[in-house]
Amino acid sequence: MPKIPLPAHSAYEMIVVGASNAGLSAALVLGRARRRVLVLDDGGLPATAALHPHGFFARDGSDPRRALGLGREQLLPYPVEFSAHEARQAKLTPAGIVLTLGSGTVVTTPSLLLATGMSDELPAIPGVAALWGRGVYHCPYCHGWENRYNQVAVYGGGRAGYQQAVLLHHWCPRLTLNTDGPADLTPEQRAHLRALAIVVEEAPVSALDGSAKCLRALELQDGRRQPVDAVFLRPNQRQRSTLAAQLGCAFTPEGGYVQVSETGLTGIPGVYAVGDMTGPFQQAILAAASGTRAAAALNDALILRRSAAA
Repeated sequence: MPKIPLPAHSAYEMIVVGASNAGLSAALVLGRARRRVLVLDDGGLPATAALHPHGFFARDGSDPRRALGLGREQLLPYPVEFSAHEARQAKLTPAGIVLTLGSGTVVTTPSLLLATGMSDELPAIPGVAALWGRGVYHCPYCHGWENRYNQVAVYGGGRAGYQQAVLLHHWCPRLTLNTDGPADLTPEQRAHLRALAIVVEEAPVSALDGSAKCLRALELQDGRRQPVDAVFLRPNQRQRSTLAAQLGCAFTPEGGYVQVSETGLTGIPGVYAVGDMTGPFQQAILAAASGTRAAAALNDALILRRSAAA
């Protein structure tokens, strides 16, 4: 996306940081509400983006880049501006929320909507990153159907690996739980997995064998080769941006998600957070819905505040 020149100091009614499903949905609501909105878009897709994500009504299996491009086109009739400059610093001032962009430009707004998402921290196993979203997945609701007849492995030990294996078994009966070392399972958990015919493989995984679009096998450190068509895992995550932390937003003890109200409002007045950065239920349709809801709440609050002042 070309960078749109901005004056040295600009004021907007709202600034949206992030232009994926949540950010674009919020911008659409705000633009249609006759708000002058700036959307800061660094051009990145969510780290968990797959080639063809699923579960989005009327967009099931669509190319995410095409869908987001259409979303930008549909914002053209409204007072929404885009800039590819990254927001690097944020602070609260008496004049409002001040953002400093990577270009050095300073923009000010009374209301900020963060849709910056999460970054996935994948296991340091050769092949995992290259096949992320193309054979290595995280969500059975997004990719379970496509793998219902395939040989599938769940990667992970302990309670998390056990739970994901039990859930994924509903979609993929041909299933192995690869714990990459000691399984850390209770006797009851092992018995449950045996009852479901889920094999527990504790041999460490040395690499994934596959091309850019096709996973073929797990290579184990003991020299064995385990044929698989797909691997599901739950990666650790971290906030993709530090803006929420800079502004003093609160985070959940587990997962490090931004704590928000039902409408996306953080504990900082005028600052909203939406999409994946606010919780572990990360699907495109849920992110879009959260952006829509927060934008409507933000616009309502501004209308009521100004009408009361008048």
